[in-house]
Amino acid sequence: MQRDDLSDRLIHLTRGDSVASASARFLDVLATGQLIGGSTSIRGGYRCVCFSEAPLAKLSHSLALPADQGIRYRPFGVMVSKLWLFQQGGRPAIYQPEREFELLPEELRYRHVRYEPDRGVDFSWEREWRIRAEAVVLDPALTTVIVPTRRWADDLREQWAARDFQARCQIGLMRLPLPMHAFPWHFIALEDLGVAVSEE
Repeated sequence: MQRDDLSDRLIHLTRGDSVASASARFLDVLATGQLIGGSTSIRGGYRCVCFSEAPLAKLSHSLALPADQGIRYRPFGVMVSKLWLFQQGGRPAIYQPEREFELLPEELRYRHVRYEPDRGVDFSWEREWRIRAEAVVLDPALTTVIVPTRRWADDLREQWAARDFQARCQIGLMRLPLPMHAFPWHFIALEDLGVAVSEE
């Protein structure tokens, strides 16, 4: 069924206190070709990589003014196929009250997300998916890179060709099986969706 609130893609957005800090993390993702798992806000300390199944068109307006929307994400990220992540082991989060965490079998507890709307705790808008992993290796052919503007995409292509960026990759951070001169990522710019993104 086709619905504008559903997507066959999953999005991992970059967090940061500022565009500068988020973009630095984002550049690390492109340089290493992987997303590193974290345990922040995951009960039980499980290391996971998190995604959202909310369509980009729905998320993009919140990304335009993150402070006004009360979100921690910035306009940088990657988008992958839901089927691809499912095949890697990714699954939807389980939204439930905190007291129900112990009811889950141990192998499913990494998927628990606290949901108590009667107490003002409701992150269900994120429509989160999680994969329990130290890292998720991205395939550039199957990954779309999200940037705020076309200028960002052009600048990244130039940086890729720059000697300092290539040197960084050559010392072992780069794990993509591609020649150094090839720029493997393709982009979607939020401005192409009609979203004016603050760069502060």
